[in-house]
Amino acid sequence: MCSHLPKLGGLHLGMNYLNGQIPSKIFECRELQYLSLSVNYFTSSIPREIGNLTMQKELHLGINNLKGVIPLEIGNLPHLEILSFPSDSLTGSVPSLIFNISSLKTIDFRNNSLSGNLPVNIHEGLPILEQLDFSTNQFVGQIPSVLWKCRGLQFLSLRDNKFSGTISKEVGNLISLKELNLDGNNLTGTLPDEIGNLNLNVLDVYGNTLTSSIPFKIFNVSTMQILSLGKNHFSSNLPSDMGFWLPNLEELYLQQSGLRGTIPSYISNASRLTFIAMNANSFTGCIPNTLGSLRLLQRLFLSTNYLTRESSTPELRFLSSLTNCGKLEVLSISLNPLNGILPISLGNLSNSLQWFDAFGCQIKGNIPSGIGNQPLDFGNLKAITNIDLSWNHLSGTISSTIGGANSLVSLSLAHNKMQGSIPKSMGNLINLEFLDLSNNNLFGVIPKSLEALRYLQYFNVSFNKLQGEIPTGGHFANFTAKSFLHNDALCGAPRLQVPSCKTNKNRRLASLKYILPPIALAILVVALIFLLMGRRNQKIELQTQADWSPFAWRMVSYEELLQATQAFSETNLIGIGSYGSVYKGILLDGMSIAVKVFNLQVGGALKSFDVECEVMRNIRHQNLIKIISSCTNLDFKALVLEYMSNGSLEMWLYSHKYCLDILQRLNVMIDVASALDPAMSSSMEDSVANVADFGIAKLLSEGDIMLQTMTLATIGYMAPEYGTGGIVSTRGDVYSYGVMLMETFTRKKPTDEMFVGEMSLKSWVNDALDGSIIAVVDSNLMGSKEEEDFFVKEQCVSSILGLAVECSNDLPEKRISIEEALVVLVMEELAVMVLAVESSGIGGMQQ
Repeated sequence: MCSHLPKLGGLHLGMNYLNGQIPSKIFECRELQYLSLSVNYFTSSIPREIGNLTMQKELHLGINNLKGVIPLEIGNLPHLEILSFPSDSLTGSVPSLIFNISSLKTIDFRNNSLSGNLPVNIHEGLPILEQLDFSTNQFVGQIPSVLWKCRGLQFLSLRDNKFSGTISKEVGNLISLKELNLDGNNLTGTLPDEIGNLNLNVLDVYGNTLTSSIPFKIFNVSTMQILSLGKNHFSSNLPSDMGFWLPNLEELYLQQSGLRGTIPSYISNASRLTFIAMNANSFTGCIPNTLGSLRLLQRLFLSTNYLTRESSTPELRFLSSLTNCGKLEVLSISLNPLNGILPISLGNLSNSLQWFDAFGCQIKGNIPSGIGNQPLDFGNLKAITNIDLSWNHLSGTISSTIGGANSLVSLSLAHNKMQGSIPKSMGNLINLEFLDLSNNNLFGVIPKSLEALRYLQYFNVSFNKLQGEIPTGGHFANFTAKSFLHNDALCGAPRLQVPSCKTNKNRRLASLKYILPPIALAILVVALIFLLMGRRNQKIELQTQADWSPFAWRMVSYEELLQATQAFSETNLIGIGSYGSVYKGILLDGMSIAVKVFNLQVGGALKSFDVECEVMRNIRHQNLIKIISSCTNLDFKALVLEYMSNGSLEMWLYSHKYCLDILQRLNVMIDVASALDPAMSSSMEDSVANVADFGIAKLLSEGDIMLQTMTLATIGYMAPEYGTGGIVSTRGDVYSYGVMLMETFTRKKPTDEMFVGEMSLKSWVNDALDGSIIAVVDSNLMGSKEEEDFFVKEQCVSSILGLAVECSNDLPEKRISIEEALVVLVMEELAVMVLAVESSGIGGMQQ
């Protein structure tokens, strides 16, 4: 190659689906100053011959699957300015010679498995360093104090490593620093006052063990846009005038940080705030009404504190003020002793509010029903998907206008004092998946209109005063006796542990004896006619619903995809798989999409495209990613899918900015199990968790039919029978699900480096079941043994991991079925919700 182009100065081969080893001919191009092989499928190590490119200024090898260590020879590139190897699988330490390349401005080794300590002379050899990103690796030891002498440093990220020790006061020397990310380490001590002398845009120390007070100087940094101090052990108040000094602040993360005192009313002066997380602290006093001045606010988390209402009125006035926040999507105020009533004006958030969580807040009175021209009920909240008002003191009836909230996915009014009947209009909640009305004073019958709720997975009306026949259609055929316990006079099938509805049936049969045969024949004929007409109308209705689905099939041209993804640019890339890449895009009508482009040069890609089209055409399920369209010609094959804005389970599980609790992880795994359960298949709708890459066993018919295939599942998750002849069955999916269940609650991948030899994730968990299960559970889930709900958590995770071991039995015939696993998980979810609240009250686990 270079013999024909001896003066070649730059070579860009990124995003070309290249695989195997890096071509050796490249290293003959000694005049190269720029080389990019990013976003490919290279799986080899980095050749030592790379040291021949002595004129190199920029070297980009990221987003591949490069293995092995970083070659020492890179330290021989004296003109190197940018060294970028993000998102590979590199191991070992960083060669010390690299830290002596005085021309380096950018080093980016994020998302690898590099380890060791940083050199103590890092500053001396890198005098003009501007960007250093070592995030998401396995570096240990203290942060070298000389690093704080790199005065030209503008971006520093050491997040998600194992650094220990303190943050030196010399951090104040980094006068050019704009972004400092130290979150997800083991840092101790205090946060130095000197950080407040920097003109930072981003400060993130989330998830360490920092103590003492938060320096007030930090709240004087007028350039601050993101301030993340959560999940530490601070023990201070917030400054009362903090809003005056943070005019550009957009995101504020202070959850689980040990803060106390009141929420400053002047926080409203930080007018650009879009995200506030202050949950799980010890804040007291009133929630300030001034929060309503934050017109750009989208998410507000204040749960699990000791916040109250103003004493001057029983109405929760701060909720009225929040109706001025026209973009508010998530409002979480659960587990606070608010002891007030809901304002009617809450309905003014009709165009934005999606999630309202007021669980365990001692709220009393009626759900607002409207006065005059005021908004009526939650039925006016057209965007709402989740409402949790459980464990309060609400009374009155459930208004029939709630049927207007047709985006609602989850509704819980459990453990209140609600009266009256269940409105028939609830049958209009076409997206409803979770409905809990248990432990109230409801009477009357269960409306048969609820049989039309095609996505209803959880239903509980136990401990009420209901009567009449339990519906049998729709998902009511799947509900168990636990959904109907302790009612006055319900009747139905014996499996529901209620009396049978035989009295009325026998009366009807007795009356039939007096009907003359000719009349009976006529009635039978008429019934048959109506039955046929009913089926025809039902078919038309279902077809109409499908046509009006927001994700109905649509035509998308290649030119539209080019425009939507900026010509499949690297900035729009969100993932790479075995057969292609996935890009984020925005269509002309504003719809966000994910485009899966198949690399037709890879063997099996064309077949994979055809198979995925066939599967998506025939399988429809609420927990599977929605397919919008496909685009195909001789040289291009792509699927257009719904874009999942909340990210993947892996992102949430291994992030240090957020932490899913036990109930949240249970909900995710219940949704995954639902996607694997053939009995749960139905039309697509939004869900808490969606499965995008599901088992090949879905291509098989129901039951335990087995096929032979050369396709193997993901390493670490595949069942043993895949590797001994390529046998695929639905039981293989159960094995993979069991491994995923272990990973979700231990936060350990089956490919973790600790699992070598005969030690595996499964054996590690199995051994712990006979000893101390706490030793393998993700420490973020458990808390201290002195906490009142510790025993509840321990019992829950023990049961879940025991189920995971049953799912992953080496013998397919001994594995539990996915249907049985789903039942166990749902019961564990219910038990944890009830027991946690009963044992810990306001200070317990949050749903």
